[in-house]
Amino acid sequence: MSTPAWSEVPPPGPLAVTPAAAVTGRPVAGMLHSWDLSTGVDGPGTRFVTFLSGCPLRCLYCHNPDTWRLRDGRRADADEIVQEAAKYVRFIHTSGGGATISGGEPLLQPAFSGELFHRFKHELGLHTALDTSGYLGTRASDALLADVDLVLLDIKSWDPRLHRQVTGRDLAPTLDFARRLAGLGKEVWVRFVLVPGLTDPAENVEGVAAFAASLGNVTRVDVLPFHTLGAAKWRAMGLEFTLAATPGTTAEQAAAARAAFAAQGLPVF
Repeated sequence: MSTPAWSEVPPPGPLAVTPAAAVTGRPVAGMLHSWDLSTGVDGPGTRFVTFLSGCPLRCLYCHNPDTWRLRDGRRADADEIVQEAAKYVRFIHTSGGGATISGGEPLLQPAFSGELFHRFKHELGLHTALDTSGYLGTRASDALLADVDLVLLDIKSWDPRLHRQVTGRDLAPTLDFARRLAGLGKEVWVRFVLVPGLTDPAENVEGVAAFAASLGNVTRVDVLPFHTLGAAKWRAMGLEFTLAATPGTTAEQAAAARAAFAAQGLPVF
């Protein structure tokens, strides 16, 4: 069976997820891009970060376009990844860190993500974080989310038309998922990329800030400056990076955006 192109990925819809392979007696596998250890950018402390392949969004500023397609990853089973993470457990615990699943979009592979979260949490005793756009939030079962301690939620824009321009997809599923997480009392860190001349209008930033503040479960906001460090990957893949001439976010622009979130009473970085 051929792997579907991103444009063939269906819109969000319910999908049953069983977090433990023991139920079926078969190993759970998925398409892996890579893994890495990081500090301070993928959740608290030092993190074992699993990057999965496949994403339904096409963000104009994406710095990892090589994670867009499932077929560009390699097939790996959960045992392999958990065994790799286990090598660093003592170091991770010492730093107050944990395990993060990122991408790509982890919820494009919910069974694989659910299995990994379950094992990271219950076998290795690690704090767990899901890094997601929320667009496929309905694919995350309550069982999957029960094994997630923190959600890193990327809200690309408050203006629906601008969101579609930036990502190629609708905004509503992300907001619906954010509200669901609030209802579950799940801790959320909101991430917002500030792109000069694109996502930086005051009303757009203030809209994201007001929405985040309304949820009641957002404990941190990261205003991320735009950069062109991923442009080389676009060129290598034969893709046009349309933001190549866009200047990077200045310190003054970032400070103004952070002030908008702080004005809503949100902890902002």
